[in-house]
Amino acid sequence: MTLDALRQHTDALRAEIGRTVLGQEDIVDLLLVALFARGHVLLEGPPGTAKTLLARSFAAVLALDFGRIQFTPDLMPGDVLGTSIFDFRTNAFVLTKGPVFSQVLLADEINRAPPKTQAALLQAMSERTVSIDGSDHSLGREFIVVATQNPIEQQGTYPLPEAQLDRFLFKLVIDFPPEDIEMAILRQHAAEPLEAGLETASLAKVLDAAALAETRSLVDGIILKDDILAYILRLIRATRESSEIAFGASTRAADALASAARATAAINGRDYAIPDDVKRLFVPTLRHRVVLGPAAEIEGRSPAQVLENILNQIEAPR
Repeated sequence: MTLDALRQHTDALRAEIGRTVLGQEDIVDLLLVALFARGHVLLEGPPGTAKTLLARSFAAVLALDFGRIQFTPDLMPGDVLGTSIFDFRTNAFVLTKGPVFSQVLLADEINRAPPKTQAALLQAMSERTVSIDGSDHSLGREFIVVATQNPIEQQGTYPLPEAQLDRFLFKLVIDFPPEDIEMAILRQHAAEPLEAGLETASLAKVLDAAALAETRSLVDGIILKDDILAYILRLIRATRESSEIAFGASTRAADALASAARATAAINGRDYAIPDDVKRLFVPTLRHRVVLGPAAEIEGRSPAQVLENILNQIEAPR
């Protein structure tokens, strides 16, 4: 596959997802970056902002196995991973696989499950493998998690710990659309049947597992120059030195930012990354990996605002 072919695939994916999800072009682009960079994505936004529809549309345009978990307070780790059940016919335990055994997994309202159930995804997201009854089971190279959470409701929710958040390549914040986009959404829905769940039925499959492997191999071939790597490192180290941040980003965060920059370059038809790639990816990659200090919290500053300030202070290579 060539870079031109990759761009054609990307344009086709954007177009198909855009048939059901309007006004979220930047979010869709970052979802595709995560797909090609082998990363997971956390979608955060208030109810009714099409988080689940976006995840379903993303899965619908990929010729990959799709699984969904609706996280609830009573969900147990076995409900996610699966469990071994004794078969009296064979006198042996048989593994009943859970929904995590899929290629695209929608973890809906992930912050509604208790910590032990959230933790069941840690190994899966980090190693694409799960351990059940002492045996390791591969989830495949295509495995990607798209999780959603609602930041407004606090009752009956369990905030994700830092170790879990660090497994997500991006945290993408979805807000209410502008008025013109909202009107376009209403017009589109007013012309469709009222039955729920049909929005993604007509979406075409654009990318299969073989084509995905080819695109990822193309991304793997993109090497970042030392000036881009040095720029990434300066940004990451600045988060550790900022008086507004109590706990800065780790080396894993730097590696994630570099991986995303390689995928972004490929999507844009380049075999090299530029500083603007890093700038665009910095906040989505870091907003969930830093912990603000007391002064920033008292002033009501958000992680994105603090990171934007760091981005403006660190000089980019020319």
